[in-house]
Amino acid sequence: MANDKKVFLLDAFALIFRAYYALIRNPRNTSKGKNTNAQFGFTNALIELITKQKPSHMAVCFDTAAPTERHTDFAEYKANRQDAPEDLLLAIPDIKRIIKGFNIPVIEKDGYEADDVIGTLSKQGEAAGYEVYMVTPDKDYGQLVTEKVKIYKPAYQGGDVEIMGPEEVCAKWNIKEVSQVIDILGMMGDAVDNIPGIPGVGEKTAAKLLAEYGTLENVLANAANVKGKMGEKIAAGKDLAIMSKKLATIITDAPVEFHEEDFRLKEWNKEELKEVFAELEFKTIGKRILGDDFNVFSTAPVAVQRDLFGNIVDTTMGEVRKESKPAAKANQPDTKTSVEEKETEDAAAEEEGSSEFTIASNNIHNTAHEYIAVTSKDELKKLVEELLQQKEICFDTETTGIDANDCELVGMSFSYEPHKAWYIPCSANQDETKATLKIFQPLFADESKTWIGQNIKYDLLVLKWYEVELKGQLFDTMLAHYVIEPDGKRSMDILSAQLLGYEPVHIEELIGKKGKTQGTMRDVELEKITDYAAEDADITLQIKHALFPGLKEKEVEKVFYEVENPLVKVLTDMEFEGVKVDVDFLNDYSKQLEKDAKEAEERVYSSSGLKFNLASPKQLGEVLFDHLKLDPKAKKTKTGQYATGEDVLLKLAHTSPIVEDILAFRELTKLKSTYVDALPQLINRKTGRVHTTYGQAVAVTGRLASNNPNLQNIPVRTERGREIRKAFVPRDENHLLVSADYSQIELRIVAAISGDPAMCDAFIQGKDIHTATAAKVYKVEEKDVTKEMRYKAKSVNFGIIYGQGAFGLADNLGISRTEAKEIIDNYKREFAGIQKYMDDTVNFARENGYVETLMGRKRWLRDINSSNFTVRGYAERNAINSPIQGTAADMIKLAMIKTHAALKNSKLKSKMILQVHDELIFDVVKEEADEIKALIIDCMQTAMPLTHGVPVIAEAGTGVNWLEAH
Repeated sequence: MANDKKVFLLDAFALIFRAYYALIRNPRNTSKGKNTNAQFGFTNALIELITKQKPSHMAVCFDTAAPTERHTDFAEYKANRQDAPEDLLLAIPDIKRIIKGFNIPVIEKDGYEADDVIGTLSKQGEAAGYEVYMVTPDKDYGQLVTEKVKIYKPAYQGGDVEIMGPEEVCAKWNIKEVSQVIDILGMMGDAVDNIPGIPGVGEKTAAKLLAEYGTLENVLANAANVKGKMGEKIAAGKDLAIMSKKLATIITDAPVEFHEEDFRLKEWNKEELKEVFAELEFKTIGKRILGDDFNVFSTAPVAVQRDLFGNIVDTTMGEVRKESKPAAKANQPDTKTSVEEKETEDAAAEEEGSSEFTIASNNIHNTAHEYIAVTSKDELKKLVEELLQQKEICFDTETTGIDANDCELVGMSFSYEPHKAWYIPCSANQDETKATLKIFQPLFADESKTWIGQNIKYDLLVLKWYEVELKGQLFDTMLAHYVIEPDGKRSMDILSAQLLGYEPVHIEELIGKKGKTQGTMRDVELEKITDYAAEDADITLQIKHALFPGLKEKEVEKVFYEVENPLVKVLTDMEFEGVKVDVDFLNDYSKQLEKDAKEAEERVYSSSGLKFNLASPKQLGEVLFDHLKLDPKAKKTKTGQYATGEDVLLKLAHTSPIVEDILAFRELTKLKSTYVDALPQLINRKTGRVHTTYGQAVAVTGRLASNNPNLQNIPVRTERGREIRKAFVPRDENHLLVSADYSQIELRIVAAISGDPAMCDAFIQGKDIHTATAAKVYKVEEKDVTKEMRYKAKSVNFGIIYGQGAFGLADNLGISRTEAKEIIDNYKREFAGIQKYMDDTVNFARENGYVETLMGRKRWLRDINSSNFTVRGYAERNAINSPIQGTAADMIKLAMIKTHAALKNSKLKSKMILQVHDELIFDVVKEEADEIKALIIDCMQTAMPLTHGVPVIAEAGTGVNWLEAH
């Protein structure tokens, strides 16, 4: 039950900025490419407050664009703040709609900041008998705190909520009364708001002076009594201090009114929330707030009957026709539009409610269609004859589960013209299903066919368990969308809504909601499953027609047809094979890890003299920094507890053995739970092997992802972590594992792309690249390069292409920033071609809005011309790194395609079973080992030759487990 006298006042922009930047490395984009970081984070924070804190009253306070008295007093006030990111500014109207949907008032007043509005309302609320919580991470609000008015800092990045009353504020600032917050700010200033303070006076000095003199005015009056240079600084900074105190003082008599009825939380405006959540594609939030019936596609504004480039799709004929537009824009692809123009156009379209967007109101009930269930043998043969006449056929399967390696075929659907499709049910009797599939064998074996599907790898894998293979070419709509728009979402439902304005039937309508009571497709009556399955094939075919022009428009045909599409069959075979794991080894290793972890834990307790929860960062921080005092300058997180992350502990490792034991405990417990105990649970009951699922359309760089288990995360950096690779073994005693990987492939790509003579020459001559780099940077002969020089050069080689500057290098190597800057300056001078590549690539991105790999894989960088330097800097780093990482991704994929084909053509029995980063792993018949190694190395080295004579080198090893082979 809510306290009927509990009001929360939200500092909107502080929360919005925080939400936006928390997700900057993993932005949330809608299917139309709209960044929703700010909207998503703010909405989650708002819901969290309402549901957990159960306030009776609430208001959200905004700044306005109008200048305030502070700007009049001090022209430079907040002048050093960088411009807000464009995506964040575009989010404000959405956020205000969300607030309106929750029936919460938005309070803003020209000439006053949100701080002043909240300050005024908090005093009025307190006077009216309310318990007031000012929701903000801003420390300045400490001056307003009383026993009834508190700061509420929302949880941030895994931390806890922090509530600050007078005691907590005084402890934080080391002062006696909250009124002294503005005195401290007057002396120390505030870099964020560009408040100058007294030059040379920091927080600790200010607190010390206030402890002696009580107020800023008293400190200034006693400047002559303060010894040494500090007294002179105080005297000289008198005027700045007085002005700074005024600037830092939050106004509490702004012309706003605390209105009990307006601020009272009421029933939500669900229609408003439904509309905005659908537009922003907040599927989970929508269901949480509006119930399980909420669906982002039923109300979302989407591009109706259009492809990705504004062309209307005639779904009757399955063709693309041009809309009547001014000639100047009709044929102009997005790549030729400047980033600023594109963002302005998008913003204007949304602001004006452009007719480009409308409701995704088309569905199976109001759209003409012909979906036919085919059940008799004669009808099946007739359908096969008809399908044999077609060049392109859309194909989809229905199964009893989502694991393609552990499910049964329930049915198949086919479509070759829009709005018409066939569904073929398959019996629970597997012999009968195989007989049905045999009728389709001439069709499946026809190499002239192109098979269209959405994530067709799943369907190929299902068929493989029935010894059926589609022999023709593939066109995967999910992959087509991936190369066109690598940042977007691409489920069939989303693509259907976005491209066709059509909402498909949802599986929950057939088998119920997720959970123990959910049925399977085997339970669904024929009429319903026919509509559902045939519609999938029909809609996927229409999506193909809508996407097809985009491959040419965006100039990504090469990477689609030569890399992504051919890889589907390769991954299908790899996923089917799986890999054997040694369960006995894992069980023994689990016991060993548990024993070692317990010993490390006991050593920590012994060293500290305390028994505490070692898994609690809060308790650990108190032990390390309050009790043991390992670092007098220990930093605290925004939640007020000490930072105890791995980066912090690694820097302290030399100070005390306890730190090494803590790191060991963390590593041991994580290895045990995440890998050693989890792997046996993933063994397939039919095969006795582990079958990872590869995600082709996940990473924007083109890198493959893997799931259940995530092979990309199998540890390699530590000895204990590497031991896990011993669990991956050959299928039997007649096999062994071969591991082949590229040598320093990203640096070789850097050399080739940049054409830097020094780096190209080092690779051509077969030198150790890090030694050669160190010799150049330190201006010594290669024979005189020390181990430490090589280590530093290696850090620069890899760091510089990820945008690492002097600060990052210094932090990594534990050296001064001056030394780090000198190393980087020398590097840029000696390898000038690399610096030119970096500059040229960023400039290219600014002009074109994208960068690309050697195969033409594109990465769109919509923030590359942002006026916010944080956001722009992130885009610039991506511009430099994406062509390198993406080219490496393309190379390993081409190597997989080439090796897979070579293995088939050579009739060898060995199998490619795993891919991890730049490494391929094979389950090899022992007698074939030497032949296989030569074949693999040749395929890897010739898959994508590099320019400027830079050699591509691959190396291979064999072993009775993955660790030994690598």
